[in-house]
Amino acid sequence: MMRIGLYVPSADVTLDDIGAQVGAAETAGLDSVFFPQLTAWDALTVAALVGQRVPRIGLGTAVVRTYAVHPLALAGQALSVQAAIGNRLTLGIGPSHREIIEGQYGLSFDRPARHVREYLQVLRPLLRGEEVERRGEAVSAAGIVDVPGSTPPSVLVSALGPVMLRIAGELADGTTTVWAGPEVIGDHIVPAVTRAAAAAGRPAPRVVATIPVSVTADPDGVRADLAARLGAASRFASYRRLLGEQGKTDTSETLVAGDEDAVAAAIHRFAEAGVTELVASVAGGEADRARTVETLRHLRKTLPQNDVS
Repeated sequence: MMRIGLYVPSADVTLDDIGAQVGAAETAGLDSVFFPQLTAWDALTVAALVGQRVPRIGLGTAVVRTYAVHPLALAGQALSVQAAIGNRLTLGIGPSHREIIEGQYGLSFDRPARHVREYLQVLRPLLRGEEVERRGEAVSAAGIVDVPGSTPPSVLVSALGPVMLRIAGELADGTTTVWAGPEVIGDHIVPAVTRAAAAAGRPAPRVVATIPVSVTADPDGVRADLAARLGAASRFASYRRLLGEQGKTDTSETLVAGDEDAVAAAIHRFAEAGVTELVASVAGGEADRARTVETLRHLRKTLPQNDVS
């Protein structure tokens, strides 16, 4: 059955606000909560802190920027979180975008696919407690990380294009997407990452899709609000290509919105496309958000079994 999670934004909220949202997701019987790594709360720190308060639900990052943190440092941080929360972390990582890595961090965004491949070749052994000695073109590391009580977390890679999807299938446990609808997921993303995993002798991969969702009587109003707040992401090259493949120009056009039946039907299409976990970024006013979480709670019990092979 397709799992259902909640995406919890980190901007303009307190830690108590985040904890309340995670608690509500757990009470609703949802499977997971994912935190972004933007310019507000640190995603892994939040996972460690909230995980002390909320004992069951899976916690994940979507995503930690690989260029901004060395894999030795990330392995230590991720395994520390694992030990702190009882080994229920999903570590989503990705290279981010040229505008962020070069514009904000002042780092080179040269050959991101090579960077991610070499990053995973260092990170995954470190997460397994193995010693690493590697001098690569993009990533070099020497050392070992030992955190008693931790197990290797599931690692997902943000991937949309064929090269990154191949890397996600070969070297990670799957992929995490955003702004991708069921058609492009079913026709392109699931087949590509699954072929890569099979060729590498790995299990069927996880496909975690984050989408904006609102059970609302005013879909146009919610869509306009999303365009005002998040429309700038539409200018990133990878998102422009993804939106273009779907006949869209703005991220707000990917919103799943309408009444309970309309939203349920749309989410079923993600399950049919092979998504293994749908992460809803709940949008709209307070009443809309409550209706949306209730709809997700009901859907969690009724969605069909997936086959991503």
